[in-house]
Amino acid sequence: MSIVERLRAAGCVFAEDEAALLEEAATGEDHLEDLVRQRIDGLPLEHVVGWALFCGQRIVVTKGVFVPRHRTELLVDLATDLNPTTVVDLCCGSGAVGAVLHHRLPGATVYAADIDPAAVECARRNLANVFEGDLFDALPAHLEGHVDVVVANVPYVPTGDIRFMPTEARDHEARVALDGGADGLDVLRRVAAQAKHWLRPGGHLLSETSERQAPAALAAFTAAGLDAELVTSDDTTAVVGRA
Repeated sequence: MSIVERLRAAGCVFAEDEAALLEEAATGEDHLEDLVRQRIDGLPLEHVVGWALFCGQRIVVTKGVFVPRHRTELLVDLATDLNPTTVVDLCCGSGAVGAVLHHRLPGATVYAADIDPAAVECARRNLANVFEGDLFDALPAHLEGHVDVVVANVPYVPTGDIRFMPTEARDHEARVALDGGADGLDVLRRVAAQAKHWLRPGGHLLSETSERQAPAALAAFTAAGLDAELVTSDDTTAVVGRA
């Protein structure tokens, strides 16, 4: 049975494309067989090959780390349009958002932070200035009150809904990168409440949310004293707040 047939039998919808990527990543026949077996066993393709394509860039993604989603590209586009000089990628995971903004905004200084040590180690392979800690507590103190844009792709899956996620995410990505508490907005509320201390006057906080959670997310930004609005694209919703 060919690799494509084996992948298709395992439920891989884009078996031909995946087979080509596995063959590209393999250093030999034995390694290729190992990669194919990992994929058939359910490991996300990005974890198998070690990278994800995000905003046209290859981002290093190590096992256990949140895989950047296509829908998060809306946050990157919104941040790019603001043309900031100081950016923070909060809850950065692999650092995909920060890495793309660093590429798009060569005049900007980009910082990133995550509470998960594995994510921080991975992110440091994609960009500099990555810090480990809980939200804004991880950042250098001199940034307080001077950040132009905070992009926070916070975990926003309600705890009770994690069991309904695809197995690739549920079983292979860190729980801390997914679990947003009872209604999915616990972390977003904390970020919104702290953001005004870190943003410069007129600075922006951008965060991804779901269509169902959007009204409550908007209310959380407003309650934190941010002038907030919702922005939507074909497949995602973002809440944008201005200090």
